[in-house]
Amino acid sequence: MTYLETIEYLYSQLPVYHRIGKAAYKGNLNNTIALDEYFGQPHRKFMSVHIAGTNGKGSVSHMIASVLQEAGYKTGLYTSPHLKDYRERIKINGAMIPEEEVVVFVEKNRDILHSVGASFFEMSVAMAFDYFARSEVDVAVIEAGLGGRLDSTNIISPLLSVITNIGHDHMDLLGDTLEKIAGEKAGIIKNNVPLVIGEKNDITKNVFIEKSSQMGSELFFAGDLFECRLEEMDMKAGSRKYYLIQSDRAEKISGETPMGGNYQSKNIPVVACATSVLRRHFEITLENLVNGIKNTVLNTGLQGRWQVLGMDPLIICDTGHNKEGLEYVIDQVNSIRKRKLHFIVGFVNDKDLSGVLHFFPREAIYYFTKASVPRALDENMLKNEALKYGLMGESFENVELALRAARQNSTIEDMIFIGGSTFIVADLLRMF
Repeated sequence: MTYLETIEYLYSQLPVYHRIGKAAYKGNLNNTIALDEYFGQPHRKFMSVHIAGTNGKGSVSHMIASVLQEAGYKTGLYTSPHLKDYRERIKINGAMIPEEEVVVFVEKNRDILHSVGASFFEMSVAMAFDYFARSEVDVAVIEAGLGGRLDSTNIISPLLSVITNIGHDHMDLLGDTLEKIAGEKAGIIKNNVPLVIGEKNDITKNVFIEKSSQMGSELFFAGDLFECRLEEMDMKAGSRKYYLIQSDRAEKISGETPMGGNYQSKNIPVVACATSVLRRHFEITLENLVNGIKNTVLNTGLQGRWQVLGMDPLIICDTGHNKEGLEYVIDQVNSIRKRKLHFIVGFVNDKDLSGVLHFFPREAIYYFTKASVPRALDENMLKNEALKYGLMGESFENVELALRAARQNSTIEDMIFIGGSTFIVADLLRMF
């Protein structure tokens, strides 16, 4: 098989969450454990950092990987979902797994994948861990996919566990309260393994305090130890300066981030706190931390986080897709000076629209569209639902047509924003 044939085969043969949703979710780790044993428990052959959370875990995973790379370590990075190419999920020092590796893995192991009834995600985790072990990485940064306790990545015994924050997402699978969701995320906490928590929330903090105490895990709330202040973004440069303040020190650490979202003020302290803990195992300097954050996109290939795609008119996309993530993004959109706002938006069909549409700006011109995945919500259904919230616009059957219309209707003083779903951004980035 060719690489493209292999990917199509995987989509057609294995349950894929980002395509079919809840039906692909597994309620236990049986398949993951069976695959791990079949491949000789590769997860035991490299050190790791495990990262979960509702929002920010992708940015934090990439930044920590970049810091470790700057410190000279051969660093694996496993994340999900991908935007343009499946191989984005599995990287070593920023380089995607070769196409041939993917093809050979699937061809060689097709029987075991089918015999255990592996999902697409379970297969991907097995491939990543096998690849990292054979490549002899020094350390791998592993992002949990959905939840934590029952996530396929949760077989690792990391040096450090990180939970960025807790928000309203995947509530049909993880629980209908923030406490229940926090309990699922807390499932990544391991015996005597330090834990870094990003946002200290009065509703969920006790979940982590109690769980870490039970597991004998040293607990750090990043926001208590570090504060990050962002300056205005340089849109043309696509970067933003920040100041990082450590609570027990007077001096400020100044740096620059290529990711201009306001929400990075929450993520950068998590990276700084995680780095301070990882210094127990790795030689990481302050310069490595600053350069790691600055070179995150260059070192890891991260995309879709408040990414500037064009000027005159300003074109920005962001993968924020749940209540908390979209609130951050829309607040920042509203803060930018522009003549008119053109908003290209689409969602998956299991999204609770009532929880997000009410804070979208009514003065924007909307281009309702859908992504090229089976889970995508029909653009006309979205248009009709959005009308209930005073959001006016037209529907377009794909992102390309929506962007073309938005460009035609824009002046150089306008702003075009694209978001609502990771898969909308994925379709957009394939065009650039």
